[in-house]
Amino acid sequence: MLLRARIAAAAPLACAATGALLLSHLPLARAGGAAPASAQSSTQSTDDEIRALEQRLKADERRLRALERRRRPRGPEHSAVAQWGSKGFGIASADDANVLNLGALIQADGRYFANSNAPSTADTWLLRRVQPILRGTIDHIYDFKLMPDFGGGKVIVQDAYIAGRFRSWLTLTVGKFKPPVGLERLQAVAATRFIERGLPTDLVPNRDIGFQLAGALSAGRISYALGLFNGVADGTSSDSNPTPDFSSDGKGDLAARILLQPFLGSGNRAVSGLQFGIAATYTHAKGSPAAPLLAPYKTTSQQTFFSYRGNTAVTSTQPALNDGTYASGERLRIAPQLYYSVRSVGLLGEYTQVHQGVARDIGAVSRSALLTNSAWQMQLSWFITRERESLEKVSPKKDFRLGAPGWGAFELVVRAEGLSVDRQAFTGGADSFSNPTASAERVRAAGIAVNWYLNRNLKWVLNYELTRFKGGAPSADRPDEKALFTRFQLAF
Repeated sequence: MLLRARIAAAAPLACAATGALLLSHLPLARAGGAAPASAQSSTQSTDDEIRALEQRLKADERRLRALERRRRPRGPEHSAVAQWGSKGFGIASADDANVLNLGALIQADGRYFANSNAPSTADTWLLRRVQPILRGTIDHIYDFKLMPDFGGGKVIVQDAYIAGRFRSWLTLTVGKFKPPVGLERLQAVAATRFIERGLPTDLVPNRDIGFQLAGALSAGRISYALGLFNGVADGTSSDSNPTPDFSSDGKGDLAARILLQPFLGSGNRAVSGLQFGIAATYTHAKGSPAAPLLAPYKTTSQQTFFSYRGNTAVTSTQPALNDGTYASGERLRIAPQLYYSVRSVGLLGEYTQVHQGVARDIGAVSRSALLTNSAWQMQLSWFITRERESLEKVSPKKDFRLGAPGWGAFELVVRAEGLSVDRQAFTGGADSFSNPTASAERVRAAGIAVNWYLNRNLKWVLNYELTRFKGGAPSADRPDEKALFTRFQLAF
């Protein structure tokens, strides 16, 4: 209003000044006859001054109109604000109703195995993940995310979904994303404390396509998720299905999770960081020897230690016998989980059990069984530099900068874990569902990690893991696996 008043006052003053100047320069009227030469020269000079003054007045008017336009309020649809935050670079409308963010995750890993039985290609440097991340919000309500992955020498779409946050207790998500099952699986990979997730992740789905209803009740103390997905084998994504990103058998997986944080917001630091819950998936899977819908299991060092029998090749010229093991019957996953943090200490624990119906056709004889495989892990983390532990990304109290005080954040993590395969998988000799001379019945592992967070976006990690096996070699146990991993990570 003040600027508008000034503009209104300036206009008449400018006009008055113009009139006075014009009157002061007007030549005296003369009756009859032409003006003398001096008068003509004076008149010409006056005309030039008037034209110059008019040009100045027009320029002033343009400036006043520009000020008026600048003063006029503009709607959010006509303005945008650039920003940098936890979700990367972004552009947002003035009211934050519409947001577009560009982020990235780059993980460069080094792997070294001390055991002599590791494959010659196991010692390597690799780009574990290279993920540009596009995400945003439309009209305060609709979120979206698109995240391809160029790591591992291939290109896949990890996440591609739309979510509507209609109420705090009702969010609808449709697309490709993580089903709500494993605790560490649901943790963002940029925030996991070890380079590779623990053994329970072998038994839960990675990414799948479907829809999910989720929300929080009682001020966040109770959260739930319920979804229907295409269905994937243990530890895999829908891009691993016989037809990538399509349903494997048309049955679909029903997934559900409930998580309790009973002391959230209580103000009691000793218990406010406690959360626990249970998740499950269920389907009736029907595979075939050509499309078994079963997956191998890997150690945390990403070496396969268990797989089901595949089709047997008779000769180099004769087609393989259709005698591989395949999924046949129910697949029920149950996954209780717990996380507790107090100040700079965190504890993560989870157990996962999968009941999987399998079958194998040997000639005219068909064998079937319901196998029960299970895995567990306990993970203890401690910030030496006293940052607060959580399942989220870490922001050091003082970032690391050369020539400045502050070394970032240092974290020490230890883990114990195991995975057991149902013994029925190995019975029956040559007719067994899995070859006991090549697949281990049980693994136990222990690991230690040192994490250095230079700032919120940069992390350096060093892991050592020792894994021991029961079975997995002819008439003996598979040799111990000793792995040293490192990772350089950029995430924003």
